Amino acid sequence: METSVSEFIRICSQSEVPAAGNVKEITVAGRALCVANVGGAVCVLDGTCPHEGGPLGEGIIEDGRVVCPWHGYAFDPRTGATENDPELKAQVFESRIEGGELKAKL
Repeated sequence: METSVSEFIRICSQSEVPAAGNVKEITVAGRALCVANVGGAVCVLDGTCPHEGGPLGEGIIEDGRVVCPWHGYAFDPRTGATENDPELKAQVFESRIEGGELKAKL
């Protein structure tokens, strides 16, 4: 049986997922992640803003985007794209809720 290089790993329990319209910073294996709940859709992004390293998990959700608290860059939580700068993109990880846990491929 082959093992996939990137397997789904546990991020948090489903009860720890932020309520709709909120974000939360969660550290997994020393890596800061931003867990965003956009209208009930849970997304996992790299917790470090690609603009200047701000903490995305301490930001807010505005107009369906995760907004970095440092400079206001707003990222689509599904694609990582920002209208502020087409060259910048936040890393988004495939994620799912399974067995009462949020899991993602890091």
